[in-house]
Amino acid sequence: MDLLLTNGTVVTMNREREVLAGADVLIQDGRIARVGHNLRTRGASLRVLDVKGHVVLPGFIHGHLHACQTLFRNRADGLELLDWLRERIWPFEASHDADSMRASADLTFAELIRSGSTAALDMGSVRHYDAVFESARDCGFRLTGGKAMMDAPDLPPYLSESTEASLAESLALLERWHGSHGGRLRYALTPRFVLSCTEKLLREVGRLAREKNVRIHTHASENRTECEVVRQLTGRDNIAWFHELGLTGPHLTLAHCVWPTDAEVELLRDTGTVVCHCPGSNLKLASGFAPIPEMLDAGVHVCLGADGAACNNNLDMFVEMRLAALMHKPRVGPRGMPAERVLEMATLGGARALGLESELGSLEPGKRADITVVDLSGLHASPQDPRDVLSPLVYAARSSDVVHVLIDGRPVLKDRALLTLDAQAVATSAHQHSARIVARRP
Repeated sequence: MDLLLTNGTVVTMNREREVLAGADVLIQDGRIARVGHNLRTRGASLRVLDVKGHVVLPGFIHGHLHACQTLFRNRADGLELLDWLRERIWPFEASHDADSMRASADLTFAELIRSGSTAALDMGSVRHYDAVFESARDCGFRLTGGKAMMDAPDLPPYLSESTEASLAESLALLERWHGSHGGRLRYALTPRFVLSCTEKLLREVGRLAREKNVRIHTHASENRTECEVVRQLTGRDNIAWFHELGLTGPHLTLAHCVWPTDAEVELLRDTGTVVCHCPGSNLKLASGFAPIPEMLDAGVHVCLGADGAACNNNLDMFVEMRLAALMHKPRVGPRGMPAERVLEMATLGGARALGLESELGSLEPGKRADITVVDLSGLHASPQDPRDVLSPLVYAARSSDVVHVLIDGRPVLKDRALLTLDAQAVATSAHQHSARIVARRP
């Protein structure tokens, strides 16, 4: 059925960055048909949703996520990256079965939808990635993701795989899921990071991504020690190594990039590679302060993401926007990360991270109707300058302010209630599976 959102303050994120007060958004066949004023049309199939007093904006898009790790929230505090992986995360991931992976994914998408997110770029663990796609399929979430690829010789045996097996399983998942369910589910090749992947695997990933026209999603330069070890092993800096192996380009999204060299920033810009800024994770793991304002000023494409609940401990884009807006100001000044720039990272930047910038990220005719409706009338967001809704969205709003969420024009959250997931059942299942995994980890 067609849907008309009427009487809202519409943050279009179009080229002119128009914000339209008292405006309407007409949705037909899962796409935005028109944006403007007085769009009421007659038709038996037209539903009308009055959003007076609310802000209507593009759904948030996470450019880096680990749905497989949400069960491990609050279980891996107080560690830096490499110790965090070896001592907690890799043993936890190794204890997943298909049922626990599904429980983790359900919890992830429930939290994302409730906090206004409509799409994400995800990296799984080595096994059971079908369960993540199945969860996204059933709850209506837009997902681009893939299994983690890990074939380096010195990995824990419970996660290590051969180069051939890693490639074969990735290709099988690609064939099953890429482009399915109206294009809502898409596959990405996801080598974990340089230290878990052989040169042979990374070269094949670069070749296959171009052959199959899919994205590559990996980590780079997150931690100082990681960068030093990569230099010792390869003789190259982290991002430069990916470039030498043929991975860089607009089809590559690199999470973190906290410690790039000046030459690597130029390389990111020149190749059109996308960087995902994960401020909460970078702070919690003591990884550092990524030079995001400098990258943006240089012309690098940057999006925003929560990373995983095991290193954040939330998946709330409002929290990430606030952190991204605040954490760089002491270094670059109070105007270095204005609200509009941060909101662009959470919407348009995320669409680019998924390779879907022509489909998502703004409210414009022809784009998919992935829409979030936010109520900014709460005490914590009051009072406001009626001429500026971007500032309260970035600095003051909370996930509890999200009223409605649509994906492909289909409501998945209405009046703050999940429609495609049972919140209580999801929470109960997550508690049960988390306790079992923690008890049996290697």
